[in-house]
Amino acid sequence: MDTHKLYFYTCTINNWIPVLYQEKRKLILIDSLRFLVEKKKLTVYAFVIMPNHFHAILEILAWNGKESPVTSFKKYTGHQLIQSIRSDQQFLSRFQVDWKDRNYDIWQPDSRAVHVYSNEVIFQKMDYIHFNPVAGKWNLAEDFTLYEYSSASFYYSDSNKFEFLTHIRDRI
Repeated sequence: MDTHKLYFYTCTINNWIPVLYQEKRKLILIDSLRFLVEKKKLTVYAFVIMPNHFHAILEILAWNGKESPVTSFKKYTGHQLIQSIRSDQQFLSRFQVDWKDRNYDIWQPDSRAVHVYSNEVIFQKMDYIHFNPVAGKWNLAEDFTLYEYSSASFYYSDSNKFEFLTHIRDRI
């Protein structure tokens, strides 16, 4: 991912296991996004936290030391999520790996970042993000604007509960 370009970013929990149903685990992702925005490493324009994956429209502003801020996001949140399930050894074992540098891995290694190159694509991806909680099998809220772990309320209800968000109109 290049700096100062918009991306539709997706990362998925290994084997699509629904780790992110619990609020305390969703807050791990929120806290990491907030930190990276405050450190001026990322700008986040839209996001949704689903039970087994995460989507965002974001822009990398600067590298976080020697690594991309999205790499930092995955490392930090992965470590914190593993810590949050450590007491349940049976559940934790579902994330066991036999790697030289770790015993567990929560995120699939192949996160996806798609450059969003036009306003049309940006708004298409934003709609996808915002309607994801009410699409298909999920039914996480009656109305997409009511799903708490999404930027939909920021855009449709003028809620600023996620102070780290930047409105897309400030970018395009």
